[in-house]
Amino acid sequence: MIKSTIKGIGFHVPDNIVTNDDLSKLMTTNDEWITERTGIKERHHRKNRNDSQETTAYLGFKAAEKAIEKAGMTAQDIDYIVFATLSPDYYFPGCGVLLQEMLGCDTIGALDVRNQCSGFVYAMSVANAFIKSGTYKNILVVGAEVHSFGLDFSDEGRGVSVIFGDGAGAIVLSATEDENAGDVLAVNMHSEGKYADELCTQFPGSKYGWSDRMRKEPENVTNKEVYPIMNGNFVFKHAVTRFPETMQEALNKAGKTIEDLDMFIPHQANLRIAQFVQQKFGLPDEKIHNNIQKYGNTTAASIPIALSEAIEEGKIKRGDLVLLSAFGSGFTWGSVLFEY
Repeated sequence: MIKSTIKGIGFHVPDNIVTNDDLSKLMTTNDEWITERTGIKERHHRKNRNDSQETTAYLGFKAAEKAIEKAGMTAQDIDYIVFATLSPDYYFPGCGVLLQEMLGCDTIGALDVRNQCSGFVYAMSVANAFIKSGTYKNILVVGAEVHSFGLDFSDEGRGVSVIFGDGAGAIVLSATEDENAGDVLAVNMHSEGKYADELCTQFPGSKYGWSDRMRKEPENVTNKEVYPIMNGNFVFKHAVTRFPETMQEALNKAGKTIEDLDMFIPHQANLRIAQFVQQKFGLPDEKIHNNIQKYGNTTAASIPIALSEAIEEGKIKRGDLVLLSAFGSGFTWGSVLFEY
C-alpha cells in the first residue's frame, strides 16, 4: 500500500525583526494592546518593502532548499510542486513556476493554491491525493508569504497590519511502501463563500476594478479596497467553531481520539483562538505548538513554519500522531492528520 510520508521539512524567514514597539512608531498602538489581542510580540518583515529580490517565491525557494536537503534529495528528484500563497510575486503567473525555475527542476508541473490561511492544509491534501493515486512520487509542498509590502501601516489599518509577518515553510511529501514509515491518515477541506467579504482584499479584480482604474482615477481608489480588511470579531467567532469541527472530523475519519494525539499544530492566526481550542479539547501545553509570538500570522506559511520548528526542537519525533488545522479567509478551513 502506498503511503504519503514527510521526507524533509524546512522553513525560512527574513532576518529583519519588527517588534510591537517598532510598529508603535508608525501608528497609534503599543505592545500591551497588540499582545492582549493577538499574543504577538514580533514578526519578520523583509527589510525593504519594495525589495524585488526577497519575494514570496524567493522565501519559498529558501525553505524548499532546506526541505529537499533534509529529505536527502536533489531538485531533480522532485516531480511536482504545490505552492500555497495569497501574496504571489506576480498577479499571474503563480509562484509555483518561479520556484521550479529557481530550483532548477525539470519541466515538472507546478500548481498554485489560493486558500489563504488554509492554503497549506489544502496544498498538503492535494499532494497526498496525488501520491496515493500513484501519479507522483516526490511532491514539494510550499507555503510562503510576503505580507509586509501590502499592509496599511497607518492608524486606519492597524487592526490588520499588526498581525501579519513574512516567511515560508516547505515539506517534501513522498510515496513509500515502507510499513514503518509515517502516513497521512485523514484530510478534510471546507468552505463557506458567503462570508468572503469579512476577510479579504478587494482590489484589483473583476469586481472592484483593474489597474486602469488606479491609473485613471487614483483618488477614487480607497484604502479599504487596496489593503486587507477583516471583521475581527466575526472571524474569531467562526474560527473557534470551525477549528474544533475540522479537528474532530479528522480524528473520527482515522479512528483516533484526542488522547491519541501527540502534537497539534494550529494555523497561527491569533494566540487567543489557539488557546480556546486547546482548552476545549483539554490539550496539555506539550501537545500544542504555537509560535505566533515570534512570527505573527504568516498565513499559508504558518503551519509549515510551526511544524518545522517543532520538529527541530524535538517536540515531534518519528511515529508521532500530528494534527494540522487551519481556518481563514474565504471562509475556508480544514485539517490533515498524519503519523510523522
